[in-house]
Amino acid sequence: MRAQLPTRVAERWFEARDVAPGVTLIVEPHVHVWMRSNCWLVRGRERDLLVDAANGIAPLRPFVDEVRGRADKPLVAVVTHAHTDHMGGLHEFDERVAHLLEAPDLVAVRDRPALLTARLTQEYIAALAAGEETVPDAFVDALPSVGYDLAAYDVFPAPPTHLVEESDVVGLGDRVFRVLHLPGHTHGSIGLWEGETGTLFSGDTVYRDDVLLDELPTSNIADYVATMRRLRELPARIVHGGHDPSFGRDRLIERCDEYLARRASESGPSSSVPGANA
Repeated sequence: MRAQLPTRVAERWFEARDVAPGVTLIVEPHVHVWMRSNCWLVRGRERDLLVDAANGIAPLRPFVDEVRGRADKPLVAVVTHAHTDHMGGLHEFDERVAHLLEAPDLVAVRDRPALLTARLTQEYIAALAAGEETVPDAFVDALPSVGYDLAAYDVFPAPPTHLVEESDVVGLGDRVFRVLHLPGHTHGSIGLWEGETGTLFSGDTVYRDDVLLDELPTSNIADYVATMRRLRELPARIVHGGHDPSFGRDRLIERCDEYLARRASESGPSSSVPGANA
């Protein structure tokens, strides 16, 4: 059967929506849900913050500056982890921040991307097809520009300009975010925590609904368990994840408990996971 590939050109590739004071969600509505990630723009007094940088299918920086209303104000881009759906547009930004353990995969992209199913490995296709949904021929339903070649899509390396570790801070003048090292999904996954408002940007460590991925080549289940125990105790009021809508503390505890209980069950009856049923 001939592949069903998109031919129409999207009027706008990105969409933006304010979700909290000074916080704007940026998404790629024409990207399939399996690859569609959240970018979070946070406005500060002295500089702005962008958390994650989409897929790199279309230029992100011009849209971000349009949303901000100015291009001259300093902007720092922080990537929560080095998967292509979060780092694709990172190379467009002058100030790029990542955990030191993610740096190698930003310098030499390991997670090679593809927008066409035909360019994926059979193992990856089988993993996608294991779900209830049909694997699409393309992971977009439109083109970002006239003549765009879906087969030529790739992600550029984006070496970090600043490396961070646990407890480092990202300051915006009137807002301060502390780096939380949250390994599990990847070795160097991070979150950004604003204690004053109880706001957590969690990347792919935890999001509201989708399955949490802990068996990728970059993952470590033992680390993930420790991270979920930690997040369960975090006094978060609002969590902005790498996918799915934002959610509150009650849902965060549910997600942590679900994960911890599942991993405890799979480890056998002798295993115990403190906090999983609290």
